[in-house]
Amino acid sequence: MLFLDEIPEFKRNVLEVLRQPLENGEVTVSRAVASITYPASFMLVSAMNPCGCGFLSDPRHQCTCTPGQIHRYRRRVSGPLLDRIDIHIEVPAVPYKELSAEYAGEKSEDIRKRVLAARKIQLERFKGDKIYCNGQMKTRHIKKYCKLTEDAQNLLETAMHKLALSARAYARILKLSRTIADLESSVNIQAYHISEAIQYRTLDRGQF
Repeated sequence: MLFLDEIPEFKRNVLEVLRQPLENGEVTVSRAVASITYPASFMLVSAMNPCGCGFLSDPRHQCTCTPGQIHRYRRRVSGPLLDRIDIHIEVPAVPYKELSAEYAGEKSEDIRKRVLAARKIQLERFKGDKIYCNGQMKTRHIKKYCKLTEDAQNLLETAMHKLALSARAYARILKLSRTIADLESSVNIQAYHISEAIQYRTLDRGQF
């Protein structure tokens, strides 16, 4: 796993070299006399503020950034790179009362059981395809294994048009919705699976 904190602060050319390994799981080093390709399959996790000052959408603090400054800050991470990141999640600041409350969420062992069950479904699904999880699916796998209900198809078509999503974002929404469906042991991808997956694309170019 590669974790990049404050990803907009990295130089643009450094970030752009991640596009090939994220897309193909390999990296090519080219020199004058030779070109060598190495395996480079990894999980990228990154973090960034919503704006330069960090207070955009925070109900307790005033954001001091202009719309232009917010746009320029976010555009430090290119659209093509964002296209290759499966999940974009906004994490709001947690109020003190919630931090100090004695709240017990779902137990880790229960979550683990659901994840292992979904993994088992995927291992069985891809037994003859030389891949082992939904994230590795290529176009041919998506067409074969991502069966949508009519409502799900209509919802995805509407989202593609209204949010100006790219072809890569489309593929990632399908792969993610397939995983969400697997967590429920659902054979077909339902509209609410698509809806949840779309919510994880908050940084796509059409939503700036």
